[in-house]
Amino acid sequence: MAEEKALLLTQEAYDKLQAELKWREGEYRDEIIEKVAAARAEGDLSENGGYQAAREAQRKNQGRIDELTVKLRSAKILSAPDAGKVGNGSVVTLDVMGNEMVYVLGSRDLSVATDYDIISPESPIGAAIMGANAGDSVSYKAPNGREIQVTIKDSKPLTA
Repeated sequence: MAEEKALLLTQEAYDKLQAELKWREGEYRDEIIEKVAAARAEGDLSENGGYQAAREAQRKNQGRIDELTVKLRSAKILSAPDAGKVGNGSVVTLDVMGNEMVYVLGSRDLSVATDYDIISPESPIGAAIMGANAGDSVSYKAPNGREIQVTIKDSKPLTA
């Protein structure tokens, strides 16, 4: 079996995913079960759209429960680097070709804990800025083959 890659999350993101899992395993699952039972009581299941929809919701919910369980099992709480240093969990302000943009560097699962857009550390721009410092200029090759210059204007740890 392949080793699970650690999922780096802030404490807030971890707590929100944990709360979603609890809701899906409890209150939401019970709600779906009631809908399935009510639709089943209507009779002929082969032509019962409400029953089919409730069963599909049940499958989707279980899929998300399974996904959250795996993610939370492999989750590690990240410690974002100090202000000025770019790493997982940093809120970075970038100057990209004259446009100022603010992102969080980390997995897309951090999006539950922030309104900022996410840059993956594995993406070309994410790999280029990882480990850099505020004030540094770096470049990366865009998917279209162009070399893009990026200046890191600021970096600070993501906080709740």
